[in-house]
Amino acid sequence: MNTNPIQGQGTSPQAWKASRRLAQVADIQCTQLVPEGCRAVIIAPHPDDEILGSGGLLQLLAQARRQILLISVTDGAASHPGSTYWTAQRLSIVRPQESADALKRLGLPVNQVQWVHGGFADTGVAAAEAELREFLKTYLQPSDVVFATWREDGHADHEAVGRAALTAALECGARAHEIPIWAWHWASPEDPRIPWERARKLQLDKWTQARKRHAIQAFASQLYDDPDTGHEPVLSSTAVERLQQPFEVVFL
Repeated sequence: MNTNPIQGQGTSPQAWKASRRLAQVADIQCTQLVPEGCRAVIIAPHPDDEILGSGGLLQLLAQARRQILLISVTDGAASHPGSTYWTAQRLSIVRPQESADALKRLGLPVNQVQWVHGGFADTGVAAAEAELREFLKTYLQPSDVVFATWREDGHADHEAVGRAALTAALECGARAHEIPIWAWHWASPEDPRIPWERARKLQLDKWTQARKRHAIQAFASQLYDDPDTGHEPVLSSTAVERLQQPFEVVFL
């Protein structure tokens, strides 16, 4: 997408709840996505994407006793440009801490999760896409199942991570799937730009939903007004509600 589609409040959660296309998406089990003996690799452009897009999936993987590799591509330091409170330096420390807290809130066993920090520049992933692809290849194994943000998600970092992850997985012989995050903001409920035929739903029970909701609340830097500029939160209550459906969507 050329112009930034992440403007305003976006599509309402109610509109998605009434979506005919979304209602028709078939279910898939976590153990079908990641068979026994396979490791799940979750690739997050920014600290919080791993929870927003796959907080339920992470819990289901842990319950199925799958090994998990989480790769945080950037430290999220560019979320508050121009803020004297949320400076890039402060964000680079706080946002990974928020992710660590969120993962604890999900109740993931420490011995099942390996966590790697890529150190790529927030908002600059597309410029380093080839470098990111090579970086990912040093970690990927042929038996891995990779989950990355959708390559048409509407955020430049998300799209670059999606492209790099798909190419790296292909070159390593691993399987790769995509997860939409910002697409729920700009797409319309029956939107033909969504690859509905590739979409599958992971159903989340009430407990899994509650833990995901609790984990999202760890990202205080993104959920509250900037005390310096008074700017609205990066993640509005509407954005958070959209990502708290009783299921998560994966594009096969």
